[in-house]
Amino acid sequence: MNELSQRYPYYMMPGATTLGLVCSTGVLLAAEKRVTYGYFVTSKAGKKVFKITDHIGAGCAGLVSDMQILVRDVEAYANLFKFDTHRKISVKSAAKVMSNLLFSRRLFPLITQTIIGGVDEDGPSMYVLDVLGSVIPDNYSAVGTGAEIAVGVLEESFKEDMNIPESKEVAMRAMRSAISRDSMSGNGVDFLIFTPEGPIEESAQF
Repeated sequence: MNELSQRYPYYMMPGATTLGLVCSTGVLLAAEKRVTYGYFVTSKAGKKVFKITDHIGAGCAGLVSDMQILVRDVEAYANLFKFDTHRKISVKSAAKVMSNLLFSRRLFPLITQTIIGGVDEDGPSMYVLDVLGSVIPDNYSAVGTGAEIAVGVLEESFKEDMNIPESKEVAMRAMRSAISRDSMSGNGVDFLIFTPEGPIEESAQF
């Protein structure tokens, strides 16, 4: 460990705020756009939500490059599963594949916290994964440097029977709250919404 990392242990940690909600008709993933390296903003248009298949997606907080590699590998396994079985992979199975990939890299980990969710034959569902691949099912969650602020809004406002517009409104309030207090988050929000009809991608600027 060099002198800089000893004196400033969070200097090189990438910041983000990413959240997910399960609602009555689908799953909503949201992430802000700012990409930082220490105290330097490297991009104001970073994408931290990714479509894995037409019914499953993931959001990340951490190194965007690591998340891109992880999503690419899960997408490949999902395509192989569909090719072999002629069925779409379930959200739970995709989360387990992602967990196995993360755990297999535990000695040289992919630096990312992940929310994976979507809609399959069992309905909408969502899972939260850490760097080592722990899989935790949840109805709402937030990860990243702004998670502590965002989750407070989610806990207060989340209801299990919310529809997509209501979920989006709650996500916007949680994201606004996180961005207003977390200097590593900002510059707008990307939404990735999964419904039985298919995925919807939207963006909003603050």
